[in-house]
Amino acid sequence: MAAPSDTIQTIARLTPLAEVLATVDLDVKPVAPRTIELSKALGRTLAVDAMARSRPNVAMAMLDGWALDADATLGAGGYTPALLLVPPQRIETGQPLPIGADSVAPFDAVKFANGRVEALMTINPGDGVLAAGGDCDSTIPMRRAGDVLSLTSIAAFDAAGIARVTVREPRVRVLPLRGSGIVNAAARLIAADIERGGGAARLDDSSRDLGAVLGAETADFIVVIGGTGTGRNDNSVQILAREARLAAHGIALTPGETAALGFAGACPVLVLPGRLDAALSVWLTVGRRILERLAGTLHHRDRDPIETLTLARKVTSTVGLAEVVPVRRSGDRAEPLASKYLPLSSLARADGWILVPADSEGYSEGAAVAVKPWP
Repeated sequence: MAAPSDTIQTIARLTPLAEVLATVDLDVKPVAPRTIELSKALGRTLAVDAMARSRPNVAMAMLDGWALDADATLGAGGYTPALLLVPPQRIETGQPLPIGADSVAPFDAVKFANGRVEALMTINPGDGVLAAGGDCDSTIPMRRAGDVLSLTSIAAFDAAGIARVTVREPRVRVLPLRGSGIVNAAARLIAADIERGGGAARLDDSSRDLGAVLGAETADFIVVIGGTGTGRNDNSVQILAREARLAAHGIALTPGETAALGFAGACPVLVLPGRLDAALSVWLTVGRRILERLAGTLHHRDRDPIETLTLARKVTSTVGLAEVVPVRRSGDRAEPLASKYLPLSSLARADGWILVPADSEGYSEGAAVAVKPWP
């Protein structure tokens, strides 16, 4: 028997995507910072500047060779060697420069013969030398607050002796409802992207009651998957409106029109449709933005580079709806794979995605488009 009409969950208005993002930027604030081990900081956003002690303390050799005074080699060349009155000292990489030396010459740049020592090339002051403070200047941050820590950043911090960093790491609870295969697949995908994007994801089981979660949750962000439409058992948005504050139900975005955004106190709650393509579309455009705001990231992601490619064929879109379109890369061209509904086969084959803005009818063949990588 169908549910009574007055309890059917309906969408009164499709809120423009730009309006939803404006709400996110206005109402979502960065989480409190905390200090963690450097080994756990990959992808996290710094809450304070990362500083290191000056390194090295003294000038040191950057190559194996001869430590000498560069001025003594002025004008030296293969046919015009310069006599070195002070014999150079042999030095190895990482050793401090001896007093009186300001450079390190390669072994073949100095000749020892018949009791004479000659420079065979001109050496410049500082050649082959790492100056004091050349690796790390104690007055200049290694990375600044709001920056995302990469593998290379972490390796550099480790080498500089930084063992702990202060970051903003949003705690995100991902709640799949009804536990279907598709909903669970979407939940796992989003949880993995949260971890990659600098958050700490907690993937819940589908038996949890949404109302209880909203009433007792201590997470920084709640992502709910399923129950956004007008089906017999769809009531996620009604529960959100009853237990918290509903900011929008229905987003002018395809796929993903039935998604909802709300707030349980200061905690944002994003309710995604139970289709994989729709859940992914809303997560890419709205969910990631919320995660960035919570992390205090200086620049909007995507953290992955955006590549400009040429569209292989025309994309037609509906004015008034922003649209996520998966594309497959072929050389320097992007081939659109699907629109409106994105089949699982298209999701699997996609290399990236483009966003058609709401005020556009689409893109013509040959148009330059900004392609963002698929999760």
